[in-house]
Amino acid sequence: MLAATVRVTRDLDLAEECVQEAYAQALRTWPADGVPARPGAWLTTVARNRALDALRRESALRRALPLLVPVPEAGEPAPDGRLELIFTCCHPALSREAQVALTLRLVCGLTTAEVARAFLVPEATMAARVTRAKRKISAARIPFRVPSPDELPVRVGAVLEVVHLVFTTGHTAPVGEQLVRQDLVDAAIGLARVLRLLVPGDASVAALLALMLLIDARRATRDAGGRLLLLSEQDRTRWDARQIREGTDLLTFALRRSPPTRYAVEAAIAAVHAEAPSWEATDWQEIVALYDVLLRLWPSPVVALNRAVAVGLRDGPAAGLSALAPLLDSPSLSTYAYLSAARADFLRRLGRLPEAAEAYAEALALTGNDVERAFLAARLASLTP
Repeated sequence: MLAATVRVTRDLDLAEECVQEAYAQALRTWPADGVPARPGAWLTTVARNRALDALRRESALRRALPLLVPVPEAGEPAPDGRLELIFTCCHPALSREAQVALTLRLVCGLTTAEVARAFLVPEATMAARVTRAKRKISAARIPFRVPSPDELPVRVGAVLEVVHLVFTTGHTAPVGEQLVRQDLVDAAIGLARVLRLLVPGDASVAALLALMLLIDARRATRDAGGRLLLLSEQDRTRWDARQIREGTDLLTFALRRSPPTRYAVEAAIAAVHAEAPSWEATDWQEIVALYDVLLRLWPSPVVALNRAVAVGLRDGPAAGLSALAPLLDSPSLSTYAYLSAARADFLRRLGRLPEAAEAYAEALALTGNDVERAFLAARLASLTP
């Protein structure tokens, strides 16, 4: 609805207002008249008509007429405007923070408050950020369209980063009562599928879709009634075999392109986990080797942390602590709860319980997700007399 209305208004704020008015009109009329046979088309038509009325009032209809897109007839598939919307949100004229915020707000439908919580900033700060980004789109006359084929290679990379961030935000919600925001996970996978149709030969698109499918295949086993289940505790017979097959097929396609992309290596790591028949049978040697490749392609403190954890699982907790030691002074990881949690686990396994308790308490103080907090609190309680 929003994408269809933006085609008419070329103004994100006005389009949002028209969509909200359409919802309000439905709430007023549907209880008495019944839900129409095609509610989506009804809402889109009302929003579009409100937009046209607004344009007429502003004496701008003549300039907007060449841009109007007719509403599809009954039975005709409606155009999927998410691609135009996400390429607009991810325009290179905007900062990366603004790109992600706008995508979460406009493409994924999060409220400003929810986006603010995802970024760990006050709601007023996020509202101002979103407003500035919208104004920049309007002032710079950023077109509402999918880029031309010659522009796509430059633009797809930014979109993939944003889609990946949407997925990771949903896979483990930064704050809140739920471990997973499945609406964000599904939105990210859906956008990747649309991109795959747009650029079927792009190895990065295929690899990112593979990565998300392989990770999301474990969704049914990560949370047991609000209790976090680690990979070592999950029932692998409940993992989605169809998604794993699709993910590995996409990964095979991506790896046939040379050189491998960052997302392809990440997907390969996820595939090693997906194909291991049990936790004990996990090939940690291969996982560490893949992290070595990933560090060369994408140097990142978080990748270094994940590699250190894999080293500890391959060579023992003492080796893991040694691998974590250089990361303790990293400014970007100073408030990263997973560093403290990984260190706490290695200390616990070494029997250094007072130090483990201190690390668990630090991780707990840095964690905003209730399910993860409950897990850490239980671990801390098990070490405390």
